[in-house]
Amino acid sequence: MCALFFVLCGSVHAQQKDKVFRIGFLDPSTVSGSAAILETFRQELRKLGWVEGKNISIEYRFAEQKNDRMRELAAELVRLNVDLIVTSGNPTALEAKKATSTIPIVMVISGDPVGLGLVASLARPGGNVTGMSTLAVELNTKKLEILKDAIPKLDRVGLLQGSSYNPGVEQQLQELRVAASALQVKLEEIKTEFDPQSLETAFKTAKQKQVKAIMPAALRSFFAGRKQIVELAGKYQLPGIYGRKEYVDEGGLMSYGSGYDEEYRKAAYYVDKILKGAKPADLPVQQATKFEFVINLKAAKQIDLTIPPRVLERADRVIR
Repeated sequence: MCALFFVLCGSVHAQQKDKVFRIGFLDPSTVSGSAAILETFRQELRKLGWVEGKNISIEYRFAEQKNDRMRELAAELVRLNVDLIVTSGNPTALEAKKATSTIPIVMVISGDPVGLGLVASLARPGGNVTGMSTLAVELNTKKLEILKDAIPKLDRVGLLQGSSYNPGVEQQLQELRVAASALQVKLEEIKTEFDPQSLETAFKTAKQKQVKAIMPAALRSFFAGRKQIVELAGKYQLPGIYGRKEYVDEGGLMSYGSGYDEEYRKAAYYVDKILKGAKPADLPVQQATKFEFVINLKAAKQIDLTIPPRVLERADRVIR
C-alpha cells in the first residue's frame, strides 16, 4: 500500500509538472494600448518560471473600449475553462466575478474592491478574487489639490469620464465633488467615449466650459489613449494631471500615483502562487504603497505655465 501511495503521488506530480496552464487576460482597452504592461507581466512570469508556449498559454480578450462587450468576453473565458483570469480595472473584475465563482481571479487596477463587493476584506478576500487595489479614489483628491497649488487662480477643472456607468468612477466622483467644494473649484464633469473623435470633442467641450485644467478619471481605457489625451491637452493649452507616470512619459504635464508596470509585476506573483496551489481567499489584497509626483517642465513651457517653486520642490522627479 505504501509503495502504491508513492507511485500515485509521483504520477500526480508528473502530471502537474507537465500541465500547460491556461490564463485568461481580460482588458477593457486595446491590444496596442496594453502592449507595454503586457510585456512587463510576461517578463515577470518568465522570471518565476512561467513561459508562454511552454507551461502556460494566455487567452487574450480585449473589449476595444466597448464596455458592453466585457460580459460576453468574461463568459467566453469561463466557457474555455481557463485555470485563472487576470482582469484590468473594476468593470472587468466585476464581470469576471459575475461569470464565475470558482475560477480564480487576479484583479489589477481595482479601486475599493471591498466597497464594490469584489472581496470581503483586503486581509481576507474570502472568495475567488484577490490582487491589487489602487487607492484611485483617495489619489484623485490629492491630484486635485496639486492642481490647485500649481495653478493658484484655478477655479474650474474639467474631469474626463467615460459615458457608460462605472461603479468605480461613481466612487471617484463622490469624493472629488467634496474635495472640489472644499478647494472652491468647480468640477465640470465631461462624459466621453474613448475613440479619437470623441476625445477631441471632449476637449472642445472643456474649452467651451472655460475650464483651466483637466484630469481624466482613473480608467484603463483612458490609459490606452494617453498619447492622444496628452497631445490634445497641449493643443487646447490645458494643464493636466494624470494618475500614472506613463502619461508624463508621453509628454503630459504632471502625474501623481503609482506605475502600472509595478502593479502587473505584482499580479504575476499572484498568478504564480495560485498556479502552484494557493487559494485566492487566502491571499490578501495588496494596496499600492509607492506614489511618485512627476512634473514635466517641457510641457509647462509648451502651454506657457509657470509652476510655483514650492510645487517643484515637492516633486519626486522634474523633467527639464
